[in-house]
Amino acid sequence: MSSTSDPFEPLVDRAAAVPDATEGLPTSAMTGPTVPALLAALFYVGYAGAIPAIASTWIARGFGLDQSAIAAVFAWLALSSLGSLGLARMVDRVGRRRVLVWSMAAMPACALGATLATNLALFVAFAIALGAFVGAAGSASIVMLAEALPIARRAHGQSLAGLAAAAGAGICVFLMPLLDAGGWSWRWMFALAAAAIVFLPRMVRVIPESARWQRAAKEGEAARTHFYDIFIPLYRRRSITLLICTLLAAIAGEGINSWGYFHAVSVVGLSAGMASVMMIVGGGLGMLGFPLGAWSAERFGRVRTVMGSGVMVAAGALLFYWGPPAGFAHPALWLCASFSILNTLNNVVTVASNAAATELFPTALRGTMFGWFALLGAVGSLTAESTISILARRLGGLSIVVGWLAMLAAPGALLFGTLSETQGLSLEAAANEDAFREVRG
Repeated sequence: MSSTSDPFEPLVDRAAAVPDATEGLPTSAMTGPTVPALLAALFYVGYAGAIPAIASTWIARGFGLDQSAIAAVFAWLALSSLGSLGLARMVDRVGRRRVLVWSMAAMPACALGATLATNLALFVAFAIALGAFVGAAGSASIVMLAEALPIARRAHGQSLAGLAAAAGAGICVFLMPLLDAGGWSWRWMFALAAAAIVFLPRMVRVIPESARWQRAAKEGEAARTHFYDIFIPLYRRRSITLLICTLLAAIAGEGINSWGYFHAVSVVGLSAGMASVMMIVGGGLGMLGFPLGAWSAERFGRVRTVMGSGVMVAAGALLFYWGPPAGFAHPALWLCASFSILNTLNNVVTVASNAAATELFPTALRGTMFGWFALLGAVGSLTAESTISILARRLGGLSIVVGWLAMLAAPGALLFGTLSETQGLSLEAAANEDAFREVRG
């Protein structure tokens, strides 16, 4: 096969002939408490990563910020993705487990710093560091799940990963109004994240290194690769396509995922308790998107699933952020229904896109690609938050701008449709590992 060809096309036809490469590898990463421990890590990642968005209203009040100013803070927080970029590269160079352990140790320290910071600049600095380690831990966990599970369970594994992270974020939604009602500061959200350090020793004991990474490291593949190797002719088309999709999705998703609670409380005018009920119910129903995404990714393929649900995400975002209509008698009901739809679609996209992203690149570049996703995600997040900050006053409010930006989800999903399908392929076949080894020597 020529190194300039798309490796998917010939591999799809002979997928059934390619054995699952987990055969013959050490089984420690596929049995025992490893998968539950990775899901627990993702639960913590979901909780810690959701705090700024859920507590945004109270953070703004605490530091005396208006809508434009809090959007500017979130633009700074997007810089955390740049830290995730370097850490994701280390996932391939020094090992998945090592980076995961580092991140799980650093996150509580960063959360404690954010808890105690009374100066806005210092708070933002700790929050940026926390976000960087959150991104690294999430990437390492997702990659390890993909490498630990057999072909038929990879999409299901990404579904469980999404459920774990969403459940962690849901704890934030549940706790914030309780803290507010009790007169407690939003800083306790970060304090609880810091307390999670007590679980680190257990995770260190039960999570082994990825068997696939160990093999790649032993053969010298990890040491020979570079950050820019995703652009070699063998992977260039899919890399560029995925990075453009990531940029568009980041611009659209930053507003969608960051300002839901703020929209409900500060724009629509729901009480903190009612907004939390809306998000708990809507988010809970939206979790159906994870098993639905896994089923669709296995039934119809990763690409078709991302295309169909991704286009509908834009419509769901408009329904939520540009609603409810003026004079609507039950705004909480409108927001709850539209939030459920939006979350369901978002979760379907997450499962299918994560499954594809972990299958498209070889072991020695799998974590690196997530670093590139982080880089483009940072650019997209900065673009979105800066745009919201600049245009919020001019266009009639933060929620209006979020709706306009959300429309970029549709072209990103359609562009994803130009990728070939990886459904049913082993990781080695989907990523064309043999050709990669030949190219790298």
